[in-house]
Amino acid sequence: MSDAPPPRQLPLDLGHRAEYSRDHLIVSAANEAAVAMIDRWPDWSSPVVVLAGPTGSGKTHLANIWTARAAALAPAVGDIAAVDPAVLAERPILVDGIAPGAFDETVLFHLINAVRAAGSSLLLTSRHFPAAWGIGLADLNSRLKAATLVEIGEPDDILLAGVITKLFADRQVEIERHVVHYLIARIERSLSTANRVVERLDRAAMEQKCRISRALAAQVIGAMDAGQGGLDL
Repeated sequence: MSDAPPPRQLPLDLGHRAEYSRDHLIVSAANEAAVAMIDRWPDWSSPVVVLAGPTGSGKTHLANIWTARAAALAPAVGDIAAVDPAVLAERPILVDGIAPGAFDETVLFHLINAVRAAGSSLLLTSRHFPAAWGIGLADLNSRLKAATLVEIGEPDDILLAGVITKLFADRQVEIERHVVHYLIARIERSLSTANRVVERLDRAAMEQKCRISRALAAQVIGAMDAGQGGLDL
């Protein structure tokens, strides 16, 4: 008779999808100005808005809410030259993920002009405000100086706690408040990290057939800090 332990049962991956609706948005001091801006559309003071914030701060969530609300076009940064200016009279446009040195300045300048001429709206998201984009085209700099700038701060405790609780609720998992507080005191302050931690904790709890406790949270965070790709806990 073999003394080898039985194989570990792996949970079925149900493919939990990130929810980007307005109803799933957690609002705190870190993002309330950006949320107000999204909710205020189409009554924007400028046709061009730049939404800036660090990685994992929720820019994509807000951009998706606005895109759905405005029925906006959302071309990739490299595809904006192909946008038909005639379409802008009926549909606003989102350009998500502007990065310094990674876009054609002349193309962006012409897009902004087309948006203004059509009386439309343009939402640009980036990790940085335009002053840090290293723009050499004076006319584009002038256009962007006239844009409305809105910043999202790093997620605060209220936002992280709300997001973590909501992510577990989406998985039909109850999480105790003290475990949530333990997590937000130890993980990187980003919504993307919160999502990965929740996913790994849920998976570990199913594998080990146990509830999510501070001890399990410590194991998962330790594995992530050690750079382990899996959950061999």
